[in-house]
Amino acid sequence: MHSCDVAIIGGGLIGCAAAFYLTRLGKRVIVLESDALNGGASGRNAGSLHFQLEYRLLEYQEQLQDHIAHLVPFTRRAIEQWRGLETLLGEDLELVMHGGIMVAETADQLQRLQQKYEFETRHGMQLELLSRSELRARAPYLDDRVQGALYCADEGHCNPRYLTLAYARAAQRLGAVFHTGSRVHSVQRLRHEWALATVASVAGDAEHGGRADYRCDTILNAAGAWAADVGRLAGVHLPIFPVGLTMNVTEEAPPLVGHLVQHVGRRLSMKQVREGNLLIGGGWSARLPELTGTGSAAARPLYRSVCGNLATAAEVVPALRKLHLLRTWTGVTGVTADQLPLLGEVPQLPRYFVAAGGSGFTFGPTYAELISQLIAAGETAYPIAPFSPARFSHINMFMREAGH
Repeated sequence: MHSCDVAIIGGGLIGCAAAFYLTRLGKRVIVLESDALNGGASGRNAGSLHFQLEYRLLEYQEQLQDHIAHLVPFTRRAIEQWRGLETLLGEDLELVMHGGIMVAETADQLQRLQQKYEFETRHGMQLELLSRSELRARAPYLDDRVQGALYCADEGHCNPRYLTLAYARAAQRLGAVFHTGSRVHSVQRLRHEWALATVASVAGDAEHGGRADYRCDTILNAAGAWAADVGRLAGVHLPIFPVGLTMNVTEEAPPLVGHLVQHVGRRLSMKQVREGNLLIGGGWSARLPELTGTGSAAARPLYRSVCGNLATAAEVVPALRKLHLLRTWTGVTGVTADQLPLLGEVPQLPRYFVAAGGSGFTFGPTYAELISQLIAAGETAYPIAPFSPARFSHINMFMREAGH
């Protein structure tokens, strides 16, 4: 029998970062991961730091304007946090924040860019609206069809293969315990505590002999795309859905693209990393052949997504046509019904918290820090009520109590 203050389910970025922040706050923490740390979306994304409102949010700006208004000042806090992460964790994360541009090619897109600029600056974002001539001076690699752009000096990228594991190592130094290859299959609410049981997954955990039991005061569901499956074990519906996404990387090239490049009206995200490769994504879909309910579904590349993504990138940065595609890979991320994170305590379940969804890489460290504050002290340094799972309480009125 293992006991702790907080059992974190999920060894991705949010889970490992929360383990670090909670141990700093004096909590005894165990992290339960069904596979290997950083094996899901946290380690398989392209590492972009999207601080401007993304294409996917702009598409539904009218419906989400109240929540988005809360997200913009939240972003300023995330920027400050990112700037201190390498010092905090004491490791090289290949973190660069040398600026990002969101481009527009048509008159309609320029108008949308203008509206976006007015909305975000009204809520405190530091942005520059660049004319065509100003953009040519800063980003000569762009195609002539690009008419203008919105510049954010704080955007950039970080190596996703490094960040989560750096948090895990820092948490371990402070006393957090990590059990990998341990799939949670049972969650019960006892009188004053939670009881969890795990079985060894395919990865296996020899230390447990295949099975282990836990008692804890608090559960943090940080299972990402599989948070809904984990939630059902406790008798609660969490409206987060797995989505397969595609990413591409080119061969190494001389310095070419000096910014994180996004598009205001098309699915595109692009940057050049330290070794010279260009990473290209932007929300193009991958196929999820099956959802098993155990977090084991693997996304497969879609030919049309790969071709569409690369064609869009080459139209914006013509020099890409001379480069070879080195690799395409996929990841499975979790999205909520309103595109915003689930961050807070589930009203129906005392001491059951969730931190999942939203822009899980860009805002993962901030989600983790704030949920840790809420768990440890009952309040946060920045209000997160608009992200609370309580906004979906109506879908849980028929759910059973945990353990019954």
